[in-house]
Amino acid sequence: MDRLKLLTQFYEEEPNDPFNLYALATEYLKSNPSKSKVMFDELLLNFPEYLPTYYHAAALNFEMENFDLADSIYQKGIALAFEVKNEKAHKELKGAYQQFLDETEED
Repeated sequence: MDRLKLLTQFYEEEPNDPFNLYALATEYLKSNPSKSKVMFDELLLNFPEYLPTYYHAAALNFEMENFDLADSIYQKGIALAFEVKNEKAHKELKGAYQQFLDETEED
């Protein structure tokens, strides 16, 4: 069974597990970014406490030139990482956000 089918099966079996939707969304990043975005949007709406979402969702919105949304997602992710005391995620999100700011200021 290919990876996409397997991840879809996991999601269908346990749709309330945010990891299953996250895994599917990240798998679609390369082949179908629009579908991936819909899934990340669903994660942000229904599982706002699922920290791994923020990095990829913000980066994807940046790639799609949704700069205001990317900015907001980065900021919420940074705040959440700080709140739950996840220093590694906090540092990674802050670094990605700074790079985002640097790149959007150049335009």
